[in-house]
Amino acid sequence: MGTPIPQPPSLPLLGNIRDLDPENLLNSILHLADIYGPIFKLNIAGTVRISVSSYELLNEVCDEKRFAKRPSGALLEVRNGVGDGLFTAFGDEANWGLAHRVLMPAFGPMAIRGMYDVPEMLDIGSQLVSKWARYGPENKIPVTDDFTRLTLDSIALCALDTRFNSYYREGMHPFVDAMMFFLSESGARASRPAFATNYIYRDSTRKYWESIELMKSVALQVIKERRTHPTDKKDLVNTMLYGKDPKSGKTLPDDNIVNNMITFLIAGHETTSGLLSFLFALFLKNPQTYKAAQKEVDEVVGKGSITYEHMSKLPYLTACIRETLRLYPTAPGFSVVPISQDPNDYPIYIGKERYEVHFGQPINVILPRIHRDPAVWGEDAEVFKPERMLEENFNKLPPNAWKPFGNGARACIGRAFAWQEAHIVVAMLLQNFNFRADDPSYNIIWRQTLTIKPKDFYMYATLREGIDPIYLEKTLWSNGDGSKSATSKDKKIADMKPSSQKPQKPMTILYGSNTGTCESLAQTLANSASSRGYKSVVRTLDSAADKIPKDQPVVIITASYEGQPTDNAAYFMEWLQNLENVKLDGIRYAVFGCGHRDWQATFQKIPTTIDNLFDEHGGKRLATRGYADAADNDIFNDFDKWADQTLWSGIAAEFGAEDEDPSESQGLDIEISTNTRSNDLRQDVAEAIVKDVKVLTAPGEPEKRHIELQLPTDMTYRAGDYLAVLPLNGSEIVKRVMNRFSLPWDAKINIKEGQNTILPCGRDMSVFDLLSAYVELNQPATTKHVALIASSIPDSTLRSSLLATPSSLISSQRLSPLYLLETHPTAALPFPIYLSMLPPMRVRQYSISSSPLFSPTTCTLTYAVVDTPTLSLPSTAKATEPSTDDTPKNITSGTSTLPFRSTRARGVATTYLASLTPGDHLLVSVRASHTAFHPPLAVSEIPLILICAGSGLAPFRGFVQERAMQLSAHRALAPCLLFIGCRSPARDALYAAELQAWQAHGAVSVRYAFSALPAASDGCAYVQDRLWRDRDEVRDLWARGARVFVCGSGPVGEGVRECVVRIAMEGVEREGRVPSRERAEEWFRGIRNERFASDVFA
Repeated sequence: MGTPIPQPPSLPLLGNIRDLDPENLLNSILHLADIYGPIFKLNIAGTVRISVSSYELLNEVCDEKRFAKRPSGALLEVRNGVGDGLFTAFGDEANWGLAHRVLMPAFGPMAIRGMYDVPEMLDIGSQLVSKWARYGPENKIPVTDDFTRLTLDSIALCALDTRFNSYYREGMHPFVDAMMFFLSESGARASRPAFATNYIYRDSTRKYWESIELMKSVALQVIKERRTHPTDKKDLVNTMLYGKDPKSGKTLPDDNIVNNMITFLIAGHETTSGLLSFLFALFLKNPQTYKAAQKEVDEVVGKGSITYEHMSKLPYLTACIRETLRLYPTAPGFSVVPISQDPNDYPIYIGKERYEVHFGQPINVILPRIHRDPAVWGEDAEVFKPERMLEENFNKLPPNAWKPFGNGARACIGRAFAWQEAHIVVAMLLQNFNFRADDPSYNIIWRQTLTIKPKDFYMYATLREGIDPIYLEKTLWSNGDGSKSATSKDKKIADMKPSSQKPQKPMTILYGSNTGTCESLAQTLANSASSRGYKSVVRTLDSAADKIPKDQPVVIITASYEGQPTDNAAYFMEWLQNLENVKLDGIRYAVFGCGHRDWQATFQKIPTTIDNLFDEHGGKRLATRGYADAADNDIFNDFDKWADQTLWSGIAAEFGAEDEDPSESQGLDIEISTNTRSNDLRQDVAEAIVKDVKVLTAPGEPEKRHIELQLPTDMTYRAGDYLAVLPLNGSEIVKRVMNRFSLPWDAKINIKEGQNTILPCGRDMSVFDLLSAYVELNQPATTKHVALIASSIPDSTLRSSLLATPSSLISSQRLSPLYLLETHPTAALPFPIYLSMLPPMRVRQYSISSSPLFSPTTCTLTYAVVDTPTLSLPSTAKATEPSTDDTPKNITSGTSTLPFRSTRARGVATTYLASLTPGDHLLVSVRASHTAFHPPLAVSEIPLILICAGSGLAPFRGFVQERAMQLSAHRALAPCLLFIGCRSPARDALYAAELQAWQAHGAVSVRYAFSALPAASDGCAYVQDRLWRDRDEVRDLWARGARVFVCGSGPVGEGVRECVVRIAMEGVEREGRVPSRERAEEWFRGIRNERFASDVFA
């Protein structure tokens, strides 16, 4: 008897139906594979199906002497529409062999090349290029829709000599709509009991059969057209109508022709459009590969037309396409059954004779997991890495490791067509456009029919430098380069702009930002520029690659994230780092960088690199590079100082600039009404629902809380990822603002169009909503803000006192503009100016503290509520009298006497989260963490060492929860040590009971360090102390290939780093060698983000 195949608990009669989501079957299957491992089985209403997700098992079931493809599940339902077409026919059906022999020559290399030599593929590709060029760089492209139009028209024209003209209609061709519903419903029908389909889903069933009839009518129309107007063209239609079987001499029957015509229209476009969509999504998330592919196209094709001969000279592009199909096989699986028809041969065994397979039992192959099996692809299997698919490496892959086109005799007959089409289209697009993502933080999620495509993926296409849209279309068929300067008429049209009473000079401000801080700085500078005589354009860095103006000042504001560019600056950095020769002559620029000094090795890396590369390539600095350190909590003030004292003087010397007078600041041009208010929500996040909330700490301890969220539909995550939360300001502080400016609670606001702000313009909205949802009210006042407020105070003594207040005092005590206005009641600052001071509300990122294996549709956060007293006065300042209430007092600091109101510093986001209760809604989005900060794929081979303190436990709770789920499915796991630092076992040991249960289960070994009670943790007060005490176990696991993960504050990260270096030096000493601090530090730097991953927060 073999080893039992794992199976989720099932229900009587229904079996495992509840384990499958009919809207996304593939995600359900992948979820089960992550829990149960390389093989599991499901009982669907009495039919038992096996699923395999490892290379070892795939290689075995690809043996065509033992197994053969047999449609099952959703594919069996597809037979309702395409019958015995090549894709869905049973291997023993006569028409499969007949059609296979008749049609194979039509898809041979010479036939495919013939399709290229006539201009049909180029024709359809040119339509797409022309459309994107005409629509311009600000057109938001629905990527999968446009590629679906492309591939449908291409297969229809090249193979069936039929034009669907999809680019000349508003919606999709009716065939596409019918096909999409047909495929989606086929998948859903496969997971339902028959009675449910017939009685519960009657409307869907009716539409299903109507869709089939529509598809058949399209196929019959093509056949009728060819028979009415015959031609000697050697295309697929003639082959199906008149081709003869070389074995029997028979032609295809009409019903089989219809079935195969629908099959080719479906399979010939659906999978290729998904491939192209996934490829561009991956390009935009991996700009270095994107630039390498574009460079190859430039070198091989140049600016002329693409020819067939170019195809074999694009090895890197080929590797990119292969790698895309590895990560996202658009036909994500296939089914096989044992060949033997003799029941006496059963059971047979697979998996080194471990698992029983019974007569007729289907085996489903899960390609998205098999293509990421670390046994073949390594621990970086989740990473898009085309180099592994270059010819030499590709040829070294073990047999059957890469199967996006199916297996053996039943593999995709149209592979060569799809391969050629993909190369042509991608080369044409890279040749003519630069692309940028609509949402730089987009995480690839798919929508599924029978195939998969990226969901909600949009991008922008900008014609490359020197390519003119007017002439591009004329040169797509020639060897021209599409480049031409604008005619005099064009120039006149371009120069016709509305006159202004006060002409302003142009200025470009470029930013790279993940959380919104640098974007806010860019908007702040744009507002200031207007008062100095400049009309500025604010754009992302990615949008400016290859498009940097030379006739105006260019200011770049960006941050580094562990030495990497922000999401919307990655493509720009790749372009900049690969510039050849001098291309930036005449560009006059300045750079300002944001960062945090706790990341010492990469502090200001990206801003510094940009500054240096611009200089090296001929750019001229307008000002020395400025920077701000987030550790000082004074980014906005640092930026204002740099802009006022350095940047504007440099711009004035080069271009001229007017002096800025704070008293003349106009703020935003707004109108206020007092009727009703409206809601306006952000678009870069989606709505989640609170399911549960808990306080995790005892009363009197710094509060740490747990919140469980029902995620928005289709929002997925991995253990270790972040959840970005867009908070709301509390009603208390919003009311304070409205009271200070005497605004009624239902006041409305309309910010005039055309201003440098990301706030909603040109529409009415509630002031209360605006202050609650769109702006930061607690941001410390900058020196410029202080000057503006002071200029509105009539009393010169009070004005001078406020101006004399040290910026360090305001910054360290986080005194906001509102605080200064409340403590200076005579200040007459207008509301529009106050509003212009406020940076836009930004998202806050929190480590997710759960695993999707526990629940793929929910996640939890574990966070510390920020609520501390303010005004812990520096030595240079003192309160003139004690304060026990909110009554204004005075602070004396040097020559300044600042009114003082005791208050508390409350974190905007944590206070907001703490206010939520079950049923509340909030706006969130998942943000992927660093590639290295996820549990390893080889769960049975790689030990884990997890180190944290306080709420830094969050991601590791997710790691351990994931391991507990895998253990419950009888997976073998490598050891895991979890080091936790907290104060007391009884007061703030987070999730103690849960961790104890998981420890008893074998998922983890927990090691505590209690700072307030070291005796309860073997004398260890801090987590690094416990790490040192247990260093022998740590060293043993390290020798077995362990991965180390650290999450906590800066001091925790530094303490762990120091301890790890000490352990390494002691190890050297034990080996009889002389330890060296320098070599140990170098060794530590070498393992970072390889075997040592950290997530250190402020």
